[in-house]
Amino acid sequence: MEWDVEIDAQGLRCPLPVLRLRQRLAVLRPGQVVRLIADDPMATIDVPHFCTETDHRLVAQEAQGTATVFLVAKG
Repeated sequence: MEWDVEIDAQGLRCPLPVLRLRQRLAVLRPGQVVRLIADDPMATIDVPHFCTETDHRLVAQEAQGTATVFLVAKG
């Protein structure tokens, strides 16, 4: 799947990956997709929870080495 914006949040700890995701989603149009790369283990909990609470859609979540890659579509 393609994405519109990429955020490399590797090295950032909770809550910074989700805060960066929130900032980017705020300026996008509904349906646009953000690719977030995070290596904080809490991101695997925080990002899906954030999507549920804000009506954004977690399109994909995949481990890649020590990081997790998320695709999030703006709701």
